[in-house]
Amino acid sequence: MRTHYCGEVRTEDLDQRVVLNGWVDRRRDHGGVIFIDLRDRTGIIQIVSDPERTPKTYPLAESLRNEYVIQVEGRVTKRPAESLNPKLPTGTIEIYAERIEVLNPVHQQLPFQVSKTDTDGVREELRLKYRYLDLRRDRMQANLKLRHEVVKTIRRYLEDQENFLEIETPVLTRSTPEGARDFLVPSRVNPGEWFALPQSPQLFKQLLMISGYDRYYQIARCFRDEDLRADRQPEFTQLDMEMSFMSQDEIMDLNEGLMRQVFKVIRGIDLPHPIPRMTYQEAMDQYGTDRPDTRFSMKLVNVSDLFKDCGFKVFSGAIAQGGAVKVLPVPGGNAKVSNVRIKPGGDLFREASEAGARGLAYIRVRENGDLDTIGAIKENLTPEITQELLARTQAQAGDLLLFGAGATNIVNASLSRLRLVLGEELGLIDPQHSSILWVTDFPMFEWNAEEQRLEALHHPFTAPKPEDLADLKTARSQAYDLVYNGLEIGGGSVRIHQPQVQKQVFSTIGLSEAEAHNKFGFLVEAFNYGAPPHGGIAYGLDRLVMILADEESIRDTIAFPKTQQARCLLTGAPAKVDDRQLKELEVVSTYVADQESPEQGL
Repeated sequence: MRTHYCGEVRTEDLDQRVVLNGWVDRRRDHGGVIFIDLRDRTGIIQIVSDPERTPKTYPLAESLRNEYVIQVEGRVTKRPAESLNPKLPTGTIEIYAERIEVLNPVHQQLPFQVSKTDTDGVREELRLKYRYLDLRRDRMQANLKLRHEVVKTIRRYLEDQENFLEIETPVLTRSTPEGARDFLVPSRVNPGEWFALPQSPQLFKQLLMISGYDRYYQIARCFRDEDLRADRQPEFTQLDMEMSFMSQDEIMDLNEGLMRQVFKVIRGIDLPHPIPRMTYQEAMDQYGTDRPDTRFSMKLVNVSDLFKDCGFKVFSGAIAQGGAVKVLPVPGGNAKVSNVRIKPGGDLFREASEAGARGLAYIRVRENGDLDTIGAIKENLTPEITQELLARTQAQAGDLLLFGAGATNIVNASLSRLRLVLGEELGLIDPQHSSILWVTDFPMFEWNAEEQRLEALHHPFTAPKPEDLADLKTARSQAYDLVYNGLEIGGGSVRIHQPQVQKQVFSTIGLSEAEAHNKFGFLVEAFNYGAPPHGGIAYGLDRLVMILADEESIRDTIAFPKTQQARCLLTGAPAKVDDRQLKELEVVSTYVADQESPEQGL
């Protein structure tokens, strides 16, 4: 039997006989001496075989190839001084192989090399198709180990320090509105009826609070049938938490302690104490997004009042229609941002237009405060407007001012996007610096123009601020998001626990009394039986690990992820099923494929 893992053998084990199992990372023939790097999930150790000291194993050692699964027995020996490898924890010792057993060879050519000595230039499609090989590689092993350490740190903090209970909630539940599309599962024993896979354990964790389990958490699997991107998957994992008898500030304080522990243990990063807070309105006004990256300045400046009566109709017309005019000051932008990039066809114009903007206006600040621009803007720059514009933007000679004008949401989205692009390009973002903050006081609702109704900004179970109860349509919520370097890593809220308030919210989003009862009657009824004040939060675990691992995609923090077309290239899922299975479920497919097999690329 195995006595040690490869990466755990040390100088203290000298002269011990050990048995190791693993994969051949690579084999090297140095003129009659065979060196084998043996790898398992803990690391690599050097195995040696030569005709004189280990004549029984030498012929077999010569025949080994990369990724053969072998067992090695031998004695731990100190490496010669000239072959020490300080890059490896096992770099001071080696094992002379007295016995080698091939447990399984490789029967066909590898689709790519697994060894950590090979460059990481493998196409992602290939990595995902042969994920079992990709998971042997150093990068993926490090990421999954880090993920394990994150979860372990979370469990120890919540259970040992904060007295939380881990409780599982159902995976087969009912479909509810106010979220992304559900994944539906037909019920065989209840023909014509459907389960839904949970988008979150939201309703069940609230019911657990009513049940008296005042501190709950779960590493929960969640499912959303939505369009994918680098940090989104159809199935994902979240750290789900709920607490009773705690105010918003108390919930946020507890979670600050949790995140400080995670970042300190995993990355040695000391998060600020307390973590700064910013209201939703402040974030939108200054950064154009509710996920501001505050590692650099370049704040947006609202100048609507300066141009509301000007003769430049693009500006004054936007303001007259309820929109806004904002400026993004770009320090040193004159030298680095050409007019070609701002005009139609340029990359910055394209970035803005992809966020909905119709165009970009600009002003260049020259020496002595002179402003250089063209057309109708130039004609409307009075000395008073010029002076106030420079004062508000704090622009200096050499700076570039980029303008957005139109609907406020489009102005915010386009300038926020440009801010990130230019901040990265101009080297304003220090990759060694981290920024974390809470964003609070979100609006309760946002307008759904397609359906012509209000819908909950977070979800319809979020409690309004008590001082805003008089008019729910304009109310702020007791909601809070935790943002790290411009990425949301967690979000939550204080929940509604009074049945009359919950009914008001359902009515505000356009649910009739009958619809609300049909969808959520069990929850509202439970509120009548002594529901405590409660609130909670959920963290995207995959995204949190992605940040801590310095990866750009959550696919590199998940063992078996899907592509951006929601496909598993390894197993070929989703796939067709037998007609017999559909008949048992009383389900008929109406889909007619245009081609025999769907696109399998990323």
